[in-house]
Amino acid sequence: MAKKKPRQRRQFTADFKAEIVELCLRGDRSVPEVCKDFDLTESAVRLRLAQCDDGHQPQDLDRDERTELAELRRENRRLGEDIEILKRATAFFVRGTL
Repeated sequence: MAKKKPRQRRQFTADFKAEIVELCLRGDRSVPEVCKDFDLTESAVRLRLAQCDDGHQPQDLDRDERTELAELRRENRRLGEDIEILKRATAFFVRGTL
């Protein structure tokens, strides 16, 4: 089996990174969809989201509220990914019955 050539390291502007984070946080599309659309690795985008999560929290929240907000955001993201999986599974089974 032939080895896959490693991808050349690319550099992105701060504006581009901010736009990607905004697209992911907006919730219109899932992280894998954004990665596919912009030809990015999912791990890089998730790392950027994790770094930016702290900066997007309101300053007037206490520690417990911030922890709860972070947990709710993670759960929301996970549920969105579950919905995407279920949509794909439904489409797969519908195609199989035709």
